[in-house]
Parts: sequence; structure tokens; C-alpha cells
Amino acid sequence: MITSKTIANGILRSIGTLVVIAISLYFLYQIQSVLIYLIVSLILTLIGKPIMSFLKTRLRFPNIVATISTLVLFFLLILGFISLFIPLILSQSENLSLLNTAQIEQNINELINQIAVFLDNHNLDSTKILKEANITSKINFQFIPELLNTVIGTISSFGVGLASVFFITFFFLKDKVHFIETLKKLIPDSHEEPIINSLDKINHLLSRYFIGLLLQLSIVFVLYLIVLSIFGISDAVIIAFLCAVLNIIPYIGPLIASILAAVLTMISHLGNDFQTDTLPTTIYILIGFWIVQLIDNNLSQPFIFSKSVSSHPLEIFLVILIAGFLSGILGMVIAVPLYTILKVIGKEFFPNNVVIQLLTKNI
Repeated sequence: MITSKTIANGILRSIGTLVVIAISLYFLYQIQSVLIYLIVSLILTLIGKPIMSFLKTRLRFPNIVATISTLVLFFLLILGFISLFIPLILSQSENLSLLNTAQIEQNINELINQIAVFLDNHNLDSTKILKEANITSKINFQFIPELLNTVIGTISSFGVGLASVFFITFFFLKDKVHFIETLKKLIPDSHEEPIINSLDKINHLLSRYFIGLLLQLSIVFVLYLIVLSIFGISDAVIIAFLCAVLNIIPYIGPLIASILAAVLTMISHLGNDFQTDTLPTTIYILIGFWIVQLIDNNLSQPFIFSKSVSSHPLEIFLVILIAGFLSGILGMVIAVPLYTILKVIGKEFFPNNVVIQLLTKNI
């Protein structure tokens, strides 16, 4: 018989559960930076695992030496990645004369004048259009000192984050066996086998995913480079590489890459005739980038990702879309790996569930 005391206890338990969930979510939100460090460290650990195995089995490196060597390799790769942008920054700084705000304003006004001439030549009222856009009044070059401070702050935060990630990754690589043995002691014997199986499958699938991601970015990089080289864009290799890296962000990344390529193209053509040189070249670059995205979205990306994580392309698209609505860009980036982890866990612990069986039949 259900009494008022039973109902009250049920309500209290429900409220208590909701409070615990709310506090847990708030706590996770407060330590989101630490969680990101852990996720990045786990990714580096997955990537570093085959390197560690090669160094220890083929070159007979001790565990600690193999760990340090792997981290040094990661550091050199990151350093090389950053150094790629130095020529681009220097060349674009020269074009924009970043240390001379008056020159920047003069270049922008020149660009606006060229746009006005282009509009007038095509029977469009440039005065009315530019007045409604109110571009010149919105251009304020006093933001440059603030921008520099922001850049310095970002670099400092990046340095702290990078050091934290390398510190965590060091122990993940060095003491992996110790962590696994500790985990076995903590979990009940009845759950030990499915948990260990889940970890092995997650390790396998995520390794395939990151290899697939690297392959996809390499294809996009080559195609971007071909487009930029055809139209003689300076620093084509660096711009293509940067735009390819932006493709890590599903769907939004390619859009940002196209805008970035267009802006860099227009900046590099400042001083040239806008109507006959700058505008046509920029349009051709955008068309080329859009063609690359059509190839990537409809051929390489669905094939590579569906094979690497054993999921249907439509399934991946919906997962990324939902993650984007829930968590923004970060959610879109981690959507596929996280979804893969959840599928593996679901198959191990709920193998008889009809939905789980349907989603995990290829795992």
C-alpha cells in the first residue's frame, strides 16, 4: 500500500538525485579546462602508443626514454606547426603595415574606393550602398593595442595548457600499465571483463578515427594547395595547411577556411586593380574551395569516417548536428569520438537492448 510517507520519501529521493546531478554538472562546468586537458592528453596517448611500441620493441628503448622521446617528437611537431605561420605573419604584416595604423586606414579606404568604382561601373548607386553599410564609421583602428593584449594573453594561456597536457600525457604514456592494473583492482570482478573489452575496442576504434582524420585533412590540404597554386597566391602552402586544419571543425570549419582564404587573398592584392584583379581572383579562390568541400563532404569524409568508426554517414551527420546544438564548436569536434565511446560501452553493458544492437551491429 502506497502511503503519504512513501510518496514523500520518493519525492525527497528525486529531489536529492536532481541536486546531486546539478552539482555534478556545475562542478564539471567549472573544471572544463582540466577536462579538455585530459581529453587532449588521451588523444596524444592514443597517437603516441604505436610510437612507444616501435621505440621499445624495435630500438630497445627503456620505457622512460621511449616516453620522453615520444613527447619530444610531439613538441617538435607542434613547434614546426607554429613555425609554419611565421612567414605568413611576416608577409601579411608587411602587406597591412600593422605597425602603422594610418597606413592600414589608407589601404582600407583605397579598397572601399575601388569597390565604389566597381559598383558605379555596374549601374549601382555606390554612395547609397556604402552610406547604408556605414563602413567607414565602423572602422576603428584603436582596437589594435587591445588585440595585441588579447593575443599575448592567449599565447600565455596556450603555454600553460600545453605544459599541462604534456605533463599529463607523460604519465599516461609512462604508467599506462600501472593505471590499467589499478583500474582492475577498483572495479568489481563481475564488471572487469566488459570494462577491459570496452577500453580495448575504444582504443582500436579511436586510433582508426584519428588516422582517418589525418588522411582526410591531408587530402583537403593537397586540394587547397592545388587551388591556391593555380592562381599564384603567395604562401600557398601555409594558407592551405591552416585552412585544412580548420576542417577539424565539422561543417563550420570549411566555411571559416573559405572566409580566411578570401581575406588573405584580398589583403595580398591590396594596391592592385580591384575590378580586374582582386575581385576575380578572390571569387575563383572561393569557387575552388567550395569545389574542394563538395569533394570532401560527399566522397572522402563519409567514406573515411564511416569506415574508421563503423558508423553510417547519416548517423555521423546527425550526431555532429546534435552535439553542435548542445555544446557548440567544441561539441562538434569531439562528437564522433565521444559517440564512438558511448556505442562501445553500450554494446558491452547493454548487449540485449534493441536500439544498442541496431547502432552497434558493425562494431
